[in-house]
Amino acid sequence: MFAIYITHPQVAIDPAVPVPDWGLSERGVERARLAASSGWAGEIGRFAASTERKAIETAEILSAGRVAIETDHAMGENDRSATGYLPPDAFEDAANWFFAHPAESFNGWERAVDAQARIVAAVERALAGHNPSVPIAFVGHGGVGTLLKCHLQGRPIARDRDQPAGGGNLFAFRLADRTVTCDWTAMESWKGF
Repeated sequence: MFAIYITHPQVAIDPAVPVPDWGLSERGVERARLAASSGWAGEIGRFAASTERKAIETAEILSAGRVAIETDHAMGENDRSATGYLPPDAFEDAANWFFAHPAESFNGWERAVDAQARIVAAVERALAGHNPSVPIAFVGHGGVGTLLKCHLQGRPIARDRDQPAGGGNLFAFRLADRTVTCDWTAMESWKGF
């Protein structure tokens, strides 16, 4: 059986609100609803999400109330609170640096190697004792999702393995051996398991 890692789609950016409290934008909600109407979403028997609002909202839309949403703080995005909100161009420069220097901290950000260890441990905790016949979806964030994907593929941390801009993408992996079977795909376009 398979697992999928889904990143939240577009958010309503508000520099006055802490990033973990940002919710989905209208476009993000629309994309999540499109994905929820697909066949694959109804096959998910378990949802595990980051405690950040945008991830929980995405999981709730995808589950359509069929399955309770489990949350884990350890599934959160890499901690960037040291710099707070960065305008888009500055954020992209910072993210490039974050992936290029995984063992170092960008101006107080959580290091990529630490965020990777945290998301890998969170996923493994969720899968410990998980019924392998039940498809599971992890709903979180692009940065840590990329770090997880790098780990599962046995590849070095690198930005070129990141999801396309905008979020709302997923990749799939086999539960039996953790092999990635589907690269980043827009969640509303994915054809399923």
